[in-house]
Amino acid sequence: MSGVIVTGPPRADARDIEALAGYGVATVSEAMGRKGLVGPELRPIQQGVRIAGSAVTVLSWPGDNLMIHAAVEQCGEGDVLVVTTTSPSTDGMFGELFATALQRRGVRGLVIEAGIRDTQELREMGFAAWAKAVSAQGTVKATGGSVNIPVVVGGQCVRPGDIILADDDGVVVVPRERVRETAEASGAREAKEAEARAEFQEGRLGLDRYKLRGKLADLGVRYASYEEYAGETGA
Repeated sequence: MSGVIVTGPPRADARDIEALAGYGVATVSEAMGRKGLVGPELRPIQQGVRIAGSAVTVLSWPGDNLMIHAAVEQCGEGDVLVVTTTSPSTDGMFGELFATALQRRGVRGLVIEAGIRDTQELREMGFAAWAKAVSAQGTVKATGGSVNIPVVVGGQCVRPGDIILADDDGVVVVPRERVRETAEASGAREAKEAEARAEFQEGRLGLDRYKLRGKLADLGVRYASYEEYAGETGA
């Protein structure tokens, strides 16, 4: 497998990325029209951590982390390393030594559609990671691959420079051209949710706030007392 290492991909404005970082994965995905979510197979190795940054992408051979070494050189302040393989893999391709090198370069975290190891050490050093598997199985450095090309991770296309937002709920990908508008839409959605939260705290029901009683009726859902239901069904 030959490959390419692309240098200097386009990036979103840092101020727009920071604005987007204030919102959760669920909010951002909803603000984009329920798009961008990476599959639920990628789970965080820590809790209570949220990151947002520009994607540096890696396409590797399964069980081979050579291209992750190549990608470190392309990473900088505020980036998120995104790794996938040419076919499914759960080998532990990334660990504490990689994290040490990336942390030194200001990288905010890792999203990997493969295995990760040294998870205790990663948590202790504060390096955030989302992975498909935790595995102590080691890897080799023998096959070429690519860095900073479009890749597919969890069913989502990730281009170099797209924004990765990750938290306890998972990972969402925001196209680099849509960062500002997505941040604005996320803010509007959060304001709307704040209004709903205040009403729920006062005791209002979602059935009434969202005018769902009519929908229930339109769908043929009716109310019946227990006695009525028992008489009809013999329950």
